[in-house]
Amino acid sequence: MVKAGKWIAKHRFIILLLGILLLIPSFIGMAKTRINYDLLSYLPESLETVEGQDVMVDEYGMGAFAMVVVEDTDMKDIQKLADQFNKVDHVEKVLWYGDVADLSLPVEMIPSDLRKAFYNGDATLMLALFDNTTSSDEAMNAVGEMRKIASKQCFIAGMTGVVADIKNVAMKEVPIYVVIAAILSFLVLEITGESFLVPIFFLISIGVAIVYNLGSNIFLGEICYITKALTAVLQLGVTMDYSIFLLNSYEENKRRFPGDKNRAMGHAISNTFKSIVGSSVTTVAGFVALCVMTFALGRDLGIVMAKGVIIGVLCCVTILPAMILIFDKPIEKTKHKPLIKSMDKVSTFITKHYKVWIVAFLILLIPAIYGNNHTKIYYNIAQSLPQSLPSNVANSELKDDFDMSTMHIVMVDKDMDAKEKKAMMSEIDDVKGVKWTLGLNSIVGSSIPESMIPDDVKSMLQGKDTELMFVCTKYESATPQVNKQIKQIDKIVKSYDKSGMVIGEAPLMKDLQDVTDIDLTRVNVISIAAIFIIILLIFKSISLPIILVSVIEFAITINMAIPFYQGKSLPFVASIVIGAIQLGATVDYAILMTTRYQKERMKGKSKKESVAIAHRISMPSIITSGLSFFAATFGVTCYTQVDMIGSICELLSRGAIISVIVVLTVLPAMFLIFDPVICRTTAGYRVKKDKSKTVVEPTA
Repeated sequence: MVKAGKWIAKHRFIILLLGILLLIPSFIGMAKTRINYDLLSYLPESLETVEGQDVMVDEYGMGAFAMVVVEDTDMKDIQKLADQFNKVDHVEKVLWYGDVADLSLPVEMIPSDLRKAFYNGDATLMLALFDNTTSSDEAMNAVGEMRKIASKQCFIAGMTGVVADIKNVAMKEVPIYVVIAAILSFLVLEITGESFLVPIFFLISIGVAIVYNLGSNIFLGEICYITKALTAVLQLGVTMDYSIFLLNSYEENKRRFPGDKNRAMGHAISNTFKSIVGSSVTTVAGFVALCVMTFALGRDLGIVMAKGVIIGVLCCVTILPAMILIFDKPIEKTKHKPLIKSMDKVSTFITKHYKVWIVAFLILLIPAIYGNNHTKIYYNIAQSLPQSLPSNVANSELKDDFDMSTMHIVMVDKDMDAKEKKAMMSEIDDVKGVKWTLGLNSIVGSSIPESMIPDDVKSMLQGKDTELMFVCTKYESATPQVNKQIKQIDKIVKSYDKSGMVIGEAPLMKDLQDVTDIDLTRVNVISIAAIFIIILLIFKSISLPIILVSVIEFAITINMAIPFYQGKSLPFVASIVIGAIQLGATVDYAILMTTRYQKERMKGKSKKESVAIAHRISMPSIITSGLSFFAATFGVTCYTQVDMIGSICELLSRGAIISVIVVLTVLPAMFLIFDPVICRTTAGYRVKKDKSKTVVEPTA
């Protein structure tokens, strides 16, 4: 590796030029990678609700719908509005009672089912059905056009509107996330470093790696908006260490090889590569663990971030060394004394009072576990957005005017007996929380014979093999009440037609909750197991993996317990990914200290001396690393309007600080208490018994 390092140092101009040229295809790849703003689209295709959505598109030519509330508007103007909506590209059909009833008729003469569904006082309801799925660009563009047409008294509710709002907010915010993260990281590096110029090269190197990573996503076809929003800040936070390791090694090797900077950098690259490969493996393992999620967002985020860490390592040993060597003289001229002086006294205090930290650990453990187990999780995607956005305003108007929140779609066999359809809808009507049901049976009656139903209306509700019915509910999506309601409706539908389905926004969110509850446990178990094995292989010890993983899991438990005591609820995505990411990204702090502790112990030093040396030497690096991770994510927390992103970044920024504190206090205490066990369960140790102390020697 030293030869490769020297080659990179010698050909630094070629390396840098090649790195710049590679940015061109990366930017093209970024531009051509589609961003998916619909989390529900990541549900497994095997789910009945997802299958039903596909049938809707294939058989009816529609996959999503919006509920349009029009207030204080004359019927003729509503008709004009409906006609305008019908002309919008990708709006398949706008359904309202003007399609099946004569507008000249008094409201009282309109069939009760229709009146109840579409009319309430001064408010009228329309259903706009789109020819593509909820998150498709076509459906979102259609909502955008409808909003331009709509008057101030017109409100467009539904999941497509929510997704469109997420897209609009995220597109504006993501570039600002990167700027905030870069500025805060720069400040941390200036405070903890010894050069005014080096942090700029660190950020450029990591920035190049981020662009490469985002550009290479073109091979995935599309990525989730959460993945895009988090990629830059996470990659910046978890790979900054690598740059710091390289610079420290280069400075050390310059003293070894005075006057030969290429040789010094060659050895620095070799040393850094060996160090950061071991360090990055745990981080990659944390992200790879997300790939086992049934909810495909985990795979999306896991692949992109694991790839990002690997690209970050490669840029750290190629692009960064080239820049440091090219600009070596300006770097030397801009050196300054570190603003944070020696922390030896603090280190001595911490290791001397190790029993205090163990007591603190034991005291905090029970409330941390309790809070972690009782933190509330929410699954309603709209809840993660500000209430002032158009979709949430429309949902509020829908609730106020019609006492409804969403609609389910019941899909049954077209050839089901008419009496059974009517009986089934009657049973569904009696389910608690159901406002009304609407199908062909609601329209066909004594006043309106089937032959008089317009063909375009009939084609909306009846396909080649199936028939649709709309079920209005007053319950909000992703609540216990609506989940219970869906279960009851599904049971009724299946009793009449075993192949019948209940689909729509709320059923999808119910499946989302069921799927992600399983994923949470699965991801945590696999991430812990993977990192346990990696630590076991690194240290050849049974006890050290248990201690290190336990310490970081304690930090994660505290982090996840805080929202409970704050009275806050977390979006489901945050609760799933935080464990794997915090474990993978911050266990490196523990590994760094453990490596030095093991090294000193193998030299024959006492446990107290070994822990003191390991703690004193590791402390500055751990603090710098933790502060960098904190800086990269904290700014996003303060700025973003999307709680789905803000909560993840808040947990990560807080988790980085908690992990630093726990590693610097609890971990050395664990070493001092369990040193005899560590010595006996680690390969390469030979323990000699002495009356006053345990002496450790390396085996021959």
